[in-house]
Amino acid sequence: MGTFTDPRDGKTYKTVTIGNQTWMAENLNYEAAGSKRFGEGGFINELPDNPLDPPIRKTISDAEIQANSNKYGRLYDWETAKRACPPGWHLPSEAEWQELVDFAGGEKIAGKKLKAISGWNSDNGQSGNGTDEYGFSALPGGGGAGLSPPVKFVAIGRQGYWWTSTEGSVYDAKSCTMWHNNTSANISNSERGNFSSVRCVKD
Repeated sequence: MGTFTDPRDGKTYKTVTIGNQTWMAENLNYEAAGSKRFGEGGFINELPDNPLDPPIRKTISDAEIQANSNKYGRLYDWETAKRACPPGWHLPSEAEWQELVDFAGGEKIAGKKLKAISGWNSDNGQSGNGTDEYGFSALPGGGGAGLSPPVKFVAIGRQGYWWTSTEGSVYDAKSCTMWHNNTSANISNSERGNFSSVRCVKD
């Protein structure tokens, strides 16, 4: 484990070497145009206790928004994510994320090994936390959808979405997702205008 201080704003991040890669062990929290804190400039869709009921729409206070940023970092649209990492670091490609997932045992179990040991919601009495075997400490920062306000934010505490630099289809890019209710880590398409977390990897 090590640390890195972003020269742009003075924030310090934990770092970790896993296999042949060195990653930030925290989600990026650099304030850039095209980034948002969870809950900022929109509303949150929360799942109700009864799964048959519609989602609960709510807004949160500035203090809660800042607390989300402090814990989970900021969320970025894809174009912003590609240029958000500090000098000497970059947004990982799909292949670089896949290398990490493969090192952690493959898609079916990598999520369990990469998730932090606390911070993930439980599901049906089962903890959603991971074993954090390598110090990657993945946290579920949720995500946002909507190219213009209001942004709909979802899944904080339940899901983590992390951009890759790899294009998908015309409107999509690749992202890696982990869930509170299973052990997997999957790479799939996500709309480029969505807001997701960023983990930087060293050049």
